[in-house]
Amino acid sequence: MVLNVPDPPAGTTWRSLMDVAFAEACVATREGESPVGAALFAPDGALLAKAHNQPIALSDPTAHAEILCLRQAAARLGNYRLPGCILAVTLEPCLMCTGALLHARVAGVVMGALDPRAGAVLSNLDGRALPFANHRLWTVHGVMAEECSALLKRFFLERRKP
Repeated sequence: MVLNVPDPPAGTTWRSLMDVAFAEACVATREGESPVGAALFAPDGALLAKAHNQPIALSDPTAHAEILCLRQAAARLGNYRLPGCILAVTLEPCLMCTGALLHARVAGVVMGALDPRAGAVLSNLDGRALPFANHRLWTVHGVMAEECSALLKRFFLERRKP
């Protein structure tokens, strides 16, 4: 069962949420990290956390933008559960991040580019409807997909130049 997508929080659009995540992806690029950014919003649209990929800088394979957002928001709210919250992320979450989103009870995910290699929300696995999970999340995909995809492509083309 896939949940119906609600309207964006009052005073926001899916694009305005993604703009925050995209800005974080640009920070990651400047720092030499894979350009993935995320932002977590409260049900009313208030920004709770924003982060970008930092596994290199932090020497931490779990330091994906999504995980760092969840950690920040949980610390800020004093609760490991984040019901009703919305994550905007520039690239479809991987299996690890999808699992963390489910455990945190995040309501929904707004995604930029899909990830045909490692995406675990829509591309390779329907993380929204895992039969063993006791939480479901809704998704919106394709928000700023071209911009998110172009940022990733440019980053990896630059890294592979001789």
